Amino acid sequence: MSHIIGTETTVKVETQHLGKMIAYWTVTILLAASITLSGIGQLMRFGGNVELVTNIGFPLYVTNILGSWKLLGVIAIVVPGFPRLKEWAHAGLFFLMTGAALSHSFANDYGDYGFHIILPLAYAALNIASWALRPNGRRL
Repeated sequence: MSHIIGTETTVKVETQHLGKMIAYWTVTILLAASITLSGIGQLMRFGGNVELVTNIGFPLYVTNILGSWKLLGVIAIVVPGFPRLKEWAHAGLFFLMTGAALSHSFANDYGDYGFHIILPLAYAALNIASWALRPNGRRL
């Protein structure tokens, strides 16, 4: 009887581990895709990226800096190994996204239905979820 209980416990632990791994990769891939598209949009100055930056008083060259940081952060998070770099990349993306939300808020540039505030905060939440769900091999 103890053997059956031990097997059930092992199955539960493996299922929880697999579930956490699936959740981690789902959130991380969604985060990476979103930030990559945003970074490319800023580097290429697609769509409303020029107005997004200039409407809050930043110079246009900021798009080059922010776009580059975003792409480098995504690479650091997705590539295997380098756990310390991943920690810094998650922190950097968090500060980048919350800084964007605050910048738009302080400039009274909320966008339609608060979009300029809500979207960066949603990216920051995805970033926190990815960081919290990361497997042991990606931790310090």
